[in-house]
Amino acid sequence: MVRIPIAFATAALLCSADFARADDSAIIDRWYSALLVADRSELSDLLADNVRIKLDDLGVVQSKQEFIASIAEWQGAVAGAEIRHRIEKSEGGVTAVIACYDFPSNDMLMQETFAVANDQITASSQAAIAENCDGY
Repeated sequence: MVRIPIAFATAALLCSADFARADDSAIIDRWYSALLVADRSELSDLLADNVRIKLDDLGVVQSKQEFIASIAEWQGAVAGAEIRHRIEKSEGGVTAVIACYDFPSNDMLMQETFAVANDQITASSQAAIAENCDGY
């Protein structure tokens, strides 16, 4: 029987957790890049087939198909906008993000969460936390 030193095993686990967080961060970066240009194909690739997207402020929960269908309307709204985001916390496959949606005529600060598994978003929620991005 081969014994693995506890320090080595702990370091390996920490590295794998950091790698998972890095993967989730890359998925989230891709999400915001695709969202900014309303890239239906990329957004569809990023979303799991059974994803649920909860828009707290609207009281709406969308399936993948409903979300992708709404992108045509979003495309007009996001023209000329900028989206800045930063990860606040990532734990257990769930990442909390603060995002500033800076539209040409207004901006909004959002709290968004993403559950990621197998390189896809399996759940997402978003809620406004301010009517401007001053706190970003």
